Amino acid sequence: MEHNSDHAIHMHHQMDNSQKKQPQGTFRLAVSATYHCLIGCGIGEVGGIIIGTAYGLDMFNTMVIGIILGFIGGLFLGIVPLLRASFTFKNALKTVIIAEGLSIAVMEAFEVLTQVVIPGVMEAGLSEPIFWYGMVASLVVGFIAALPVNYVMIKKGVRHQH
Repeated sequence: MEHNSDHAIHMHHQMDNSQKKQPQGTFRLAVSATYHCLIGCGIGEVGGIIIGTAYGLDMFNTMVIGIILGFIGGLFLGIVPLLRASFTFKNALKTVIIAEGLSIAVMEAFEVLTQVVIPGVMEAGLSEPIFWYGMVASLVVGFIAALPVNYVMIKKGVRHQH
């Protein structure tokens, strides 16, 4: 277990040193980390919407399920590489929550806000094009909102791409 902590600290230290030499690398890493977050959140949200629709839930409850599954999807994609690097599940979960939790929260908040403000998205069904336009727009906005969060966190050595 201490090996895992030492490994994470060592990786953060190495990343800090390389970032000082390559500021463009920090931005690329932030884009990659944000994209990673986007995939997990997107899969979770779409899954939640499919579940809510299948069970005939109202939009609020469907959105809640989508947000929860979005968080789970984002966290899961962060945990898997750490488990492969011999972290225990508990240490991997703790590391991902600390390193990626804020990014996921920002992304989810902006995605939901976008879906709420685009007329017709909240009332549309899965088979309606406005729903999918709204989903794509919300993912783009979520990505744009989370990118600076990831950039700052990487710059400060709080997170890194696994």
